Amino acid sequence: MLTKTVKISNVTNLSDARYCAGMGVEMLGFSIDEDSPNYISPKKFEDICSWLAGVTLVAETAKTDPDAIISALADYPVHAVQVNDPGLLSYLRTDLSLPLLLRVSVDLYDAGEIVPILSRYEGEVKHFLLESDNEAELAEVWMQVLGTVEAEYPILVGFGLDNEFTVSALTELLPNIGIALRGSEEIRPGYKDFGSMMDILEALEEQ
Repeated sequence: MLTKTVKISNVTNLSDARYCAGMGVEMLGFSIDEDSPNYISPKKFEDICSWLAGVTLVAETAKTDPDAIISALADYPVHAVQVNDPGLLSYLRTDLSLPLLLRVSVDLYDAGEIVPILSRYEGEVKHFLLESDNEAELAEVWMQVLGTVEAEYPILVGFGLDNEFTVSALTELLPNIGIALRGSEEIRPGYKDFGSMMDILEALEEQ
């Protein structure tokens, strides 16, 4: 088992899914957006998930139309839904009986600006996922801000986790903060170099 809640985003292959589930990862995320490079078709989703047990399956979408999301979800028997637009939360909470995750891009905010977002949407989501598309670092100012809110909000940090040292510091200094990693493509079917993902998950294993 792992010492932290862990989510793997952008899962695209069975190798990632089975390895992460076997390591005790709590959540696996699959893109349901056809225009996403990480899109998983309903058939491939079914094929991958037929090998899994005991893991929370998360539909990931950047769509802004709640009706389009609900329609797409008909083909994906997931346990939770992740969205980027906080304006969707009230609509989806009404029409879905699934937990919601809100992805927040840290590229758009200074560290202190995140706190009002957490406060505003706290009652509507199961987790806040903080990620970066620009390879932002988990700088000291972020560690300080996260330290002031970690006991109040369910946060997954998905940026700046590029080495075991950073993960060890996050584990020691912010024990209530979960982490999020991203899946990657197979080298060829059935063959995968797990690289830093393996290092990080092994560093999070309970001794």
